Amino acid sequence: MNIVITTIFPPTPGATLISTELSRTGGTLWVIGDRPGPPAYDLPNTRFFDIDHQMRLPFRLARLLPEKHYTRKNLGYLLAIRSGAPFLVETDDDNIPQPNFWLPRSPSVLSQLVTRAGWFNVYLEFCAARIWPRGFPLEELEDSFAHRAQPESVASTRECWVQQGLANRNPDVDAVYRMVCPLRLDFENRAPVSLARGCWCPFNSQNTTFFQPAFPLLYLPTFCSFRMTDIWRSFVAQRCLWEMESAVCFTEATVYQERNDHDLHKDFEDEVPGYLKNNRIRRLLENVSLKAGGSFETVSENMLICYEALVRGEILPKEELLLVAAWNLDVSSPA
Repeated sequence: MNIVITTIFPPTPGATLISTELSRTGGTLWVIGDRPGPPAYDLPNTRFFDIDHQMRLPFRLARLLPEKHYTRKNLGYLLAIRSGAPFLVETDDDNIPQPNFWLPRSPSVLSQLVTRAGWFNVYLEFCAARIWPRGFPLEELEDSFAHRAQPESVASTRECWVQQGLANRNPDVDAVYRMVCPLRLDFENRAPVSLARGCWCPFNSQNTTFFQPAFPLLYLPTFCSFRMTDIWRSFVAQRCLWEMESAVCFTEATVYQERNDHDLHKDFEDEVPGYLKNNRIRRLLENVSLKAGGSFETVSENMLICYEALVRGEILPKEELLLVAAWNLDVSSPA
């Protein structure tokens, strides 16, 4: 298994546990440092890259990404891809894997398909609380609490090239939820839920599996806030997955989070662009014309078209397209 994190901390309990398990089962923990950050990361089965090492990598993106930025994680994806990984798992260093994290992974998933068009609050399928994932439009919340998956729908097997695992104890919710609602919270164990074409729910970069056909969709945009980069990526990825005859699926929790310190008011400030723009992003992406197919070339081209639409819609500045182009060249280059 190839696991990717980025960090500014020395090895955490979560990273140490991952390293220990990889020593037993095989695989690599790819750790992307930053400035400031640890000078070394002395764990077995771990490849650590500080900023200076990153600048020497054969990736166009390495010298375009800003320092002190979460999107340097893009380099970890490229490294894992270049190693020949058939899939990779991204997580954060404050997540602790549960035993089911280590079960075999397959793109073919027996899941309940949600066909309702528009926003769908997946968390409600795994929990009775009035909870929502980070990035879910606040103006859609009340309606989401009234709609769950169709009880008559039958689970079936489908290809899900992107799979979001949930997180117990301290799940990925926005600053509004954290300031007004109680935590801790554990999700129920149940079969996966997948989203059909036209059904939207944000997913994050905290516990997510990407299989090889979806590798181009890993790209995290840079010219947006830290709290929106993985959320806006998730919208682009979902739109592109439809053209691959695939879907994103959400699974029961496979990690629990011992959350690093956060300033909730700063998190709220970083999430404001999402509160204001996520519905608009959905409309922009629904209106783009993409090519059907699952080749690397087609998926990369579709992703670029989506980001061009977000630039035209003034969601992102045109500088983002330079990084998308560099990513597409890097991700498609042979090892």
